[in-house]
Amino acid sequence: MSGPLRERDGVRELLAAGTERARAGSGGAVLLQGATGTGRTSVLEDAVRDAAGRGLRVLRVRCSPEDTGVPFAAVLQLLGPVPDFTDLAPDPDDRGSAARLWRLLYAYAAQGPLLLAVDDVHLADAPSRRWLREAVRRIDRLPVLLVAGERNQYDIDPGRAGLAQSLPPSLVRTHTIAPLGDTAAAELVRAAYPAAGPDWTAECVRAGAGSPLLLHALLDDLGGTRTDGPAPDGPPPLPDTCAALYPGSYPAAVAWWLDCAGGATAEVARCLAALEEAWPQETPVPTQARGTRDTRDARDARDTRDTRDTQETRHRRTGGDAADPVGPDVARALAEAAGADPARVAGWLTAMTRIGILRPDPAGRPRFAHRLLRDAVLSGWPTARREAAHRVAAEALLRRGERVEAVAAHLLRAPGVGLPWALRVLRDAATVAVHDARPGDAARYLRRALDEPLSDDRRQQLLTELGSLEYASADGAVAIARLAEAQHLRATPRDRVRAAVALGTALVGRGEVTTALEVLRRTEGSLDGHPGLTRTVQTATVLLSDADLATRQETYRRLSESGRHAPELVGTASRALLVRYEATAGLLSAGEAMTRVRALLAEPSDPLAEPFLLGTAAAVAEWADELDEAERLVDRGLAGQHPALLHPMEHALLNTRADIAAARGDVARLIAVRGDGAAIAARAHSGPSNRDAHVLMALVHTGRSEEAGRLAEAFDLSRAPESWELNRFLYARGVQRLAAGDPAGALHDFLECGRRQTAREVLSPVVTPWRSAVAQCRLALGGGQEALALATEELRLARVWNTPRTVGRALRVLGTATGGRRGLHLAEEAVDTLRDAPADAGMELVEALLAHGRQLLAAGERGRARERLREAADLAERKGGLRLLALAEKALREGGSRAPTTVRTGSGALTASERRIVELAAAGRTNTEIAGLLHLARRTVETHLTSAYRKLGIRGRAELPAALELPRSPAST
Repeated sequence: MSGPLRERDGVRELLAAGTERARAGSGGAVLLQGATGTGRTSVLEDAVRDAAGRGLRVLRVRCSPEDTGVPFAAVLQLLGPVPDFTDLAPDPDDRGSAARLWRLLYAYAAQGPLLLAVDDVHLADAPSRRWLREAVRRIDRLPVLLVAGERNQYDIDPGRAGLAQSLPPSLVRTHTIAPLGDTAAAELVRAAYPAAGPDWTAECVRAGAGSPLLLHALLDDLGGTRTDGPAPDGPPPLPDTCAALYPGSYPAAVAWWLDCAGGATAEVARCLAALEEAWPQETPVPTQARGTRDTRDARDARDTRDTRDTQETRHRRTGGDAADPVGPDVARALAEAAGADPARVAGWLTAMTRIGILRPDPAGRPRFAHRLLRDAVLSGWPTARREAAHRVAAEALLRRGERVEAVAAHLLRAPGVGLPWALRVLRDAATVAVHDARPGDAARYLRRALDEPLSDDRRQQLLTELGSLEYASADGAVAIARLAEAQHLRATPRDRVRAAVALGTALVGRGEVTTALEVLRRTEGSLDGHPGLTRTVQTATVLLSDADLATRQETYRRLSESGRHAPELVGTASRALLVRYEATAGLLSAGEAMTRVRALLAEPSDPLAEPFLLGTAAAVAEWADELDEAERLVDRGLAGQHPALLHPMEHALLNTRADIAAARGDVARLIAVRGDGAAIAARAHSGPSNRDAHVLMALVHTGRSEEAGRLAEAFDLSRAPESWELNRFLYARGVQRLAAGDPAGALHDFLECGRRQTAREVLSPVVTPWRSAVAQCRLALGGGQEALALATEELRLARVWNTPRTVGRALRVLGTATGGRRGLHLAEEAVDTLRDAPADAGMELVEALLAHGRQLLAAGERGRARERLREAADLAERKGGLRLLALAEKALREGGSRAPTTVRTGSGALTASERRIVELAAAGRTNTEIAGLLHLARRTVETHLTSAYRKLGIRGRAELPAALELPRSPAST
């Protein structure tokens, strides 16, 4: 250890005063106590140098455990070569030997002031310790200062009594050398690396753990304390493991610290380091927010210790249980893992926390102060011993009723237990992780579960779940291998179907449609005697065939023929898929489709087939504008999904949920689920999803043109696999390009969407109204006749489906393409149709009002035009449609009317209805209560609240009182 002493002024003053008393002829004793590595030897060396400089003769000894069997070994080395003692008997109770050593000491003292420096006195042989105790009693009349360094640290195995334990306090001055405070440690780091930043410095301080020994060793390894040249310009990165440290001074210092503590303590420390690996990773704390152990007055060691204790208490209050900082459960589990006394383990944890080796995390668990310290403690510990510790800890936590994930975390680091409880814990932990949307963690638990003894059927179930979870964690190749293995294990027919559906879904997701359908057909052929399961596999085959154009057409052709000639062989879910197919092909109305779907829902169905039925019915209900019914079906479908099994309808149900939000104009909900740029980039290779399409259109509607442009360009559509979701995104990108003033680019996207949809026999505008969109582009580019033809065909198909939303949209575009009095009549009909829609027409009504207002302006009916355009502006603002709001205001200005001068943000931007609703919400009323008080639909209340939050710039009702400058209601929190 090198470098100047810091925070040691108090002990230096104490030793200097003792030296002066010895020079004056009055002796005394000073006992320097401290934990391993706190610098006792450095303080003692400093005292030796100071005493020698003041003219004292120095006699010194460093005690060693190798000499404990030799009587008076320490005293003989202290007093130097003694010829008279060559015949000294090895009897520790030899009073004659002690007397002769006293005569020698008196002789030295007669020659002048004397300093006796005894390092590591706790390692001295027993006769020497007794002699030194007696010396303390006698030297007050001699010019002799005795300074002894003694290790004083709480260990699992209690140590021998201290040197001063049986001495009166008046005879010996005991000084405890406290661990180094954070400020002093940071000064040491900056002295080695002047250019080090605060975070790097703080990391080094934590790795030093209050020990000058460890900190200097770390800086030696990092190259910071070199004396052969100038200090480095900048610090190297702090490694994650000690293996990256060279020459290894730091792990060697930790190993020495463990050796000094004894075998039992080393075992407990290593067990703690191992168990800590299974705990949740600690979140880094910014430098400014870290609990500090800085000292205000380093002149006195006791002040240092007291300050440290105060700050550690404060840290415990903010990060854990102040009454029990080490946690009784941790202490008991650790004691069982190490085979130690629980009371001693609890005491050791408290002691190590006090001196800085351990620091409590926010949950109150004692952790090693830094990952390097933990890694060094574990270095060299056999893997088998580490695994055994984890197994014992898992058993201990299980007996105490800990959370299954806490138990499973230790099982992950232990080999197979071979007992039923281990498999149960791992499966339960996987279930918890799945429900918390952590598929990666759930997969880790199930991978470990495979190490337990399993029957073929249980292994098959685990592999199916594990493959599903690995697919959800974006590990497709491994997932398919797991699911394929599950296919070849013996299992019940129902489990074989689950595995086949999961494998087929994963294969389709990676573009291997043919292989997926072959897996399903092979499974279907093995289900003789199970007609219900056979129909379920047939339904899955039909649904997954959507990913391949040619296969889809053939599959639906065969399904249609079966439905006509042998309907009893077609299950309810497959018949629902036929309804969906006919709806998109423009072959039936919404009313007829819903009648058939509701009849199918009333029929009994196999539980494995029910998700297909519910998901398909939900999609049809959303297209039919039966949004509440669609939402109920989505909720039922998702609730019935096995949370750990890959199933194609889960994705379909989530898509329908997004469709419902879009139909209601809930742009805030759509934008909230878009994910960050990294998440989008991670799946860019697999092509855009339906939800991406809805988010893109929501960004366009809310006027976020730059964000919309980035999302539109995030996917390379030329490399995206064929799917209806790609077609939906092409349509959305066309909307974005048209809004950005690029009608030619938009036309290309709309036409490509139409070509692809037509090839899939999706003709109805219920999904992607591409003809109306192309007509708008043609009008912008001057192609009136072609626009008129497309808009006419769109209205014809829309009237087949016959819902207000599709018909109103088609009427709006046809009215614009037609122009004149006929066009004006069509535009007005569009407004009336959408206004009378049973579901909220949202943005469609805004666009219809805007189109009608423009046509009224062209016809010279400015009064009626202003009414329409103002209504469009008000509705667009309430819906958050800033793009349409801007268009409405522009049209008003072009018609010679002033645009509304409403405040767009702040409480002044709220409409009267919004203000009434938010004031009730701020007073603690629920949405249901507000709806009842104001005689509104609950959905209307939610829409007004969403709009109000946006205008007020807040995230929820808890922030309403402050935003409205109202007193905060307890019920609103």
